[in-house]
Amino acid sequence: MIKAGIIGGSGYTGGELIRILLNHPNTEIDFVYSTTRAGKPIASAHQDLLGLTDLKFSGEVNPNVDVVFLCLGHGNSTAFLNEHPFSNSTKVIDLSNDFRLQADSTFNGKRFIYGLPELNKSSIQSAEAIANPGCFATAIQLALLPLAKAGLLNNEVHINAVTGSTGAGVGLSPSSHFSWRNNNVSWYKPFTHQHLGEIGESLESYGNTVGKLLFLPNRGNFTRGILATAYTQFDGSLEEAKQLFTDFYKDAVFTHLSEEEIHLKQVVNTNQCHIHLHKHEDLLLVTSAIDNLLKGASGQAVQNMNLMFGFPETEGLLLKAGVF
Repeated sequence: MIKAGIIGGSGYTGGELIRILLNHPNTEIDFVYSTTRAGKPIASAHQDLLGLTDLKFSGEVNPNVDVVFLCLGHGNSTAFLNEHPFSNSTKVIDLSNDFRLQADSTFNGKRFIYGLPELNKSSIQSAEAIANPGCFATAIQLALLPLAKAGLLNNEVHINAVTGSTGAGVGLSPSSHFSWRNNNVSWYKPFTHQHLGEIGESLESYGNTVGKLLFLPNRGNFTRGILATAYTQFDGSLEEAKQLFTDFYKDAVFTHLSEEEIHLKQVVNTNQCHIHLHKHEDLLLVTSAIDNLLKGASGQAVQNMNLMFGFPETEGLLLKAGVF
């Protein structure tokens, strides 16, 4: 049994992390730190946990936990770790973008490994610190990594992805209000989204040429999940593409190639990524679907924790989708 701490536990990713760890057989939650809710019951922020835990938010940090999860806004993890140093034996899993890029991956003597298990599993197993990938980045990388490894991303890649409103966090903004988001769809940050940096570094990690990534993110009028489509020139057959993806993900416990067209409900509330391939003339269309709060955030963080501590990779993560 290991002891875990959670920093910033009142948001969406913090809530999902608490839910998973409460049911994880090898983990005990030592504290959930919050500057705004210290002393209040966890269920005051996460009503789905009513009756499942007596834990309260804490205003103090235990620096000697076995693992700490940082569920803070982008740019805040660095400041928090400077103000609250943890023991040398504490493993750190950061869900922000502070340490994802190679140029930012070393901090206070620790090297943050990019935590995409389908790409860096062996490095994650021996890591002291993890930079958990972004949600869009996870869906898009899983759609493109097999092609990148095979050196088949030489041409432009056109990417379109739609995410639920939880991707914007619990804080209100004009585009997250129900009256604006309901029955509405819109794009944002066209071609400049912040996840492009980490996506590019992963795709280029195999040493092959990668064409320009043209990414158009969209806001959907649903709460959770990401459906991403990516297409690029592909001279092989559909069967050759399927074999490429099957071989790449043969040992991936949460990423699966589907023969049938996929939809978002298959993966919402799970740590799964489903992928589908379609060939049109000389173009290969890759569709991927994940839950942005689980495989795109807290579920993947626990998957990384399992790998770091030698637990079964699926421990605590065998979650069922609600497809109807």
